[in-house]
Amino acid sequence: MKVQPRNADAFAKRPSPATRLVLFYGPDPGLVRERGKLAAQSACADLSDPFRVTEMKADQVTGDPARLSDEMAAIALTGGRRVVRLRDADEKLATAIIGLLKAMPPGDTLLVVEAGELDARSKLRKAVEDAGEEAASIACYVEGEDELAATIGRMMVDHGMQIDPEARDWLAGNLVGDRAMARSEIDKLAIYMLGEKRVTLADVRAVIGDSAALDLDEPAMAAASGDLAEVDRSLRRLFADGTSTVAILRAAQRHFQRLHQAVAHMAHGQTPQQAVKSLRPPVFFKLETPMVAQVRRWTLPLLAQALTRLVEAEADAKRTHMPDETICARTFFQLAQWAKRGG
Repeated sequence: MKVQPRNADAFAKRPSPATRLVLFYGPDPGLVRERGKLAAQSACADLSDPFRVTEMKADQVTGDPARLSDEMAAIALTGGRRVVRLRDADEKLATAIIGLLKAMPPGDTLLVVEAGELDARSKLRKAVEDAGEEAASIACYVEGEDELAATIGRMMVDHGMQIDPEARDWLAGNLVGDRAMARSEIDKLAIYMLGEKRVTLADVRAVIGDSAALDLDEPAMAAASGDLAEVDRSLRRLFADGTSTVAILRAAQRHFQRLHQAVAHMAHGQTPQQAVKSLRPPVFFKLETPMVAQVRRWTLPLLAQALTRLVEAEADAKRTHMPDETICARTFFQLAQWAKRGG
């Protein structure tokens, strides 16, 4: 069965009792990992328990499909429900999963499968979605700012705190793109604010301001400034860290949308400084000076062209056979060239 997006988090925390397999897939690897962990913990709270938890790589299954059935049929020596966590899944796993679903071993072991992007033609997705209640698929797409803001609010409530709307929106604007990164930064913020009930924008900036959470903005900042060398350096580092290209492109879309808003404010009589100051959520103070220079460099028609190119690049990364990192890098270098010509 296919779990609807609005039910995804609730189902991940508590899968249906009849469900033996849950597939998490999509362009946000952080969200895939987070939801996969929640589902696994629904079967065994302590994921370090060697008697109840087995972790496998996809290539271990494709090389020996019978091993997956053996793990699903195994019984924990210490009692309790077992969970099998299967990482790095892709289409090569489809045959093994189809075979498992046709002859699911007895017992109640839960199989949690974590995959990257799988399109609508995916045999792996189709096998899971056609299996009824016994298996479920959950898509993990990159959250927009509004969705992430709501998620951040819930996370802070879980920590027993309330966050001011301005602080929540600033966080969402700077953490959009990777749920795992957002979770890490919220946990850090909660530790910093231990004993407090209210979190303000000043608190958030003090904790998150110099964080790696802002790294996703670096390629966009460099491209908008026409800095080819910095585009290359920042992209190489993000790629090496395994950051999703879709997350990088979405962060760039957000940055160029904000530039478009600021340049539009200038067209109505504001100075570059006033235009940048008027953006909401507020621009991180260390980025204000380069953004002022950027709004002087870009025009509204050129920004519209840049946004179209970024949307096209995201679509190309999802549907073509060209390596998505190549598509992403080529787009950022093109934007940087446009910035150099405009400056």
